[in-house]
Amino acid sequence: MSETRYENAVTRYFEAWNADPAESIAKAVAAGWTEDGTYTDPLVEVAGHEAIAAVITGARAQFPGFEFRLLGAVDGNHDIARFGWELVSVADGSAPVAGFDVITLAEDGRIRSVAGFLDRVPATA
Repeated sequence: MSETRYENAVTRYFEAWNADPAESIAKAVAAGWTEDGTYTDPLVEVAGHEAIAAVITGARAQFPGFEFRLLGAVDGNHDIARFGWELVSVADGSAPVAGFDVITLAEDGRIRSVAGFLDRVPATA
């Protein structure tokens, strides 16, 4: 399998997470995920384009002025890839949230599933 396949899928993943406004998020999710694609992390478990786009829209609303960035290299084998990420403030470069995701790809290179893990989260009052 080509490493480019994994990197392309992760690029589309970040395009969805960093898209704005909601219409762009929906288009990016459709380009990146299969119709029955899933997204699971400690806070949510959803399936389908509409639900995934809603999760991304909610995260963007919670962290205005932030963008998701790749942290390190993408590592993949067969139809699975893993990568780290940070949620970074465009204004000051702070990164209060970081995590690690594992994606499963469909034959066409789109994401079939995401299993997300949160490694760093902001303290709650």
